[in-house]
Amino acid sequence: MRIARFSIDGNVAFGAVEGDRPDELVLDIIKGIPFADFELSGTKVPVSKVRLLPPVLPNKVVAYGRNYAEHARELGNEVPDAPFAFFKPSTSVIGPGDEIQYPSFSEDLHHEAELAVVIGRMCREVPRERVADVIFGYTCANDITARDVQKREKQWARAKGFDTSCPLGPWVETDIDLATASDLTIQLTVNGEQRQLGRTSEMIHPIEDLIVNITEAMTLLPGDVILTGTPAGVGPLTVGDEVAVTIEGIGTLTNKVVKRG
Repeated sequence: MRIARFSIDGNVAFGAVEGDRPDELVLDIIKGIPFADFELSGTKVPVSKVRLLPPVLPNKVVAYGRNYAEHARELGNEVPDAPFAFFKPSTSVIGPGDEIQYPSFSEDLHHEAELAVVIGRMCREVPRERVADVIFGYTCANDITARDVQKREKQWARAKGFDTSCPLGPWVETDIDLATASDLTIQLTVNGEQRQLGRTSEMIHPIEDLIVNITEAMTLLPGDVILTGTPAGVGPLTVGDEVAVTIEGIGTLTNKVVKRG
């Protein structure tokens, strides 16, 4: 099931996305929230009539860096022996169609296409064999990075945590199992030109390792998001660019870069 979060007439709701053709998609409005038992209302609205929002509002976004060997090498970095985590604040999250604001303190903004794991239940110290039980589903992410700031500052908080630096969407796909999620095509285009192409099977540390790693340290809550790293091919964005992340079996997340007002 594809679960979207949307607004219509000033109201925010979740809905199950139905249909295959982009111009024929409809939302069956959900009674309640998708992280607990819920029912479909039977009230349907065309996707074209709503504004899609970030599919979840995470308490925290836990991101993993240098989790694809070729990406680490393309930036001249060593491949880490253990998972390497950092955070993006909830205020960095935007949804499909929202604008990425080019930060005034950077002159080298980069795209990073990523598979995002959405957590479905409160969990801590998750054993490897129980990881699938805590996953709600998967969505597309773009870990927008001020590369020049990342290089000159030891902490990545500003470089990767500024407002609008975490596009998520267009929805959460809940019907992908862990084995399938571990071998999906992930690609990114800028103005229709392919920049990144890889498979999630290229991760150095698989999804299970990442969730075990972070839950050893902290509790995850329903709606929290894990970013799993980016394949090679990262590169610059300029004002006016349209950047799109497409992940097999999930969908396409598209955003435009604008000058920060």
